[in-house]
Amino acid sequence: MKAKLIAVGEHAPAWVAQGFADYQKRLLHGLPLELVEVEPGVRGKGRDAARAMSDEGARVLGAIPRGTWVVALDGRGKAHSSEQLAQRMEHWRGQGRDLVFLIGGPEGHAADVIARADEHWSLGPLTLPHMLVRLLVAEQLYRAVSILGNHPYHRA
Repeated sequence: MKAKLIAVGEHAPAWVAQGFADYQKRLLHGLPLELVEVEPGVRGKGRDAARAMSDEGARVLGAIPRGTWVVALDGRGKAHSSEQLAQRMEHWRGQGRDLVFLIGGPEGHAADVIARADEHWSLGPLTLPHMLVRLLVAEQLYRAVSILGNHPYHRA
């Protein structure tokens, strides 16, 4: 099983890119993770935020490979403990499909992206910078793989 993280936004700060790359390397054998950056919609004075979100949504949907299980990061989604995420990972492995995780833009996901997702995952009630969410998702996926592999990384 492989995973893809499709994220709206380009040019992560160096500390995010370095942290993500570290977890990406750690995940090579348990869950290879590819990052796909999607160009954000145009925002600013006199611009329509709904149009920007719609444009982003179309690009995100276009980046989703066929036959994959799609998980949208969404504040209204289901929150998981690390152990529960490991159980979800075991379930996903049993499906035999590759995974796609989606991170939206500043206003979240377009309605058609939410509708396309097979499930919705919340990292909790906090509003987080979307670049930071990339790093958190990579770390939590590594933690879930570690739990399943009885690796000492996770100590609870």
